[in-house]
Amino acid sequence: MDPHLLRTYVTVARLASFSEAARELGYTQSAVSQHIAALEQDLGAALLTRRPVTPTPAGTRLLEHAGPLLLRLDAARAEVVRMAAAPEQGLALAAAPAALTRGTAEALPPAGVTLTVLPRDEIPAAVATGAADLGLVDGLAAPNDPLRLPDVAPLTARGVSQEPVVVLLPAGHPLARRSGLRLGDLVDARWLDAPGTGVPLAQLRAANGTSGFRPALRYDGTDLRTLATLTAAGHGLTLLPRSVAGDAPGTVAVPLTAPRVVHRTELLHAGALRGPAAALAAQLDVTRS
Repeated sequence: MDPHLLRTYVTVARLASFSEAARELGYTQSAVSQHIAALEQDLGAALLTRRPVTPTPAGTRLLEHAGPLLLRLDAARAEVVRMAAAPEQGLALAAAPAALTRGTAEALPPAGVTLTVLPRDEIPAAVATGAADLGLVDGLAAPNDPLRLPDVAPLTARGVSQEPVVVLLPAGHPLARRSGLRLGDLVDARWLDAPGTGVPLAQLRAANGTSGFRPALRYDGTDLRTLATLTAAGHGLTLLPRSVAGDAPGTVAVPLTAPRVVHRTELLHAGALRGPAAALAAQLDVTRS
């Protein structure tokens, strides 16, 4: 499949409009229509209905393949360009909210850093496509086990740190005075669904080997203070690394005693490290040791 045609199709499907897609891509509407027709002819299947503009079953299936395919192409281009270019003087770092601990922040160079806080699921793609030189991702894992990251491109992951996790509860919660909590005892509790900031509920289910952990409220932001405020107000519990939970007003952090899991942070990069990126990776290795 021609990737240009595929990118046009993804844009039309996302915007549900041929004219809007033409405006975004810088094509004429006629060119967009020709791209879609050529792709449909190549595949021998209708991909979109026209009024309204929605994917057909075949088109929906193609969309599932298109995202990873286009991301791989962007990642390949970014890596080749990066290898051919002179080393950058600055450093672009993408970090998940809970991955940027004080120790990591202290390892950053004093100048020349552009830091972007992103939901953790967006960081591998940002590194793969060159939007960031380095990425800091985090998640729940067994002690010393690597994180399970999406296979978006050939990326290298280095362990940076791991620390205990705590359950963040409202100060008046019946369990707030416990010295420790078992995850299995919290299956039916109200939880905050904050996949970009707190530990995703899917990871809690996987760690506990069961269903449950129903979301009471979903938070799609990346601000840890907002997450703690929602917990303090009684909208749901959340799991956080011990260093991040801190002394958030109106909350209590109770250690998780079972299962035996840790909050792990890893540094992501594509290809060989050079310049400021290599220096930061070396500094983080020193910090870890």
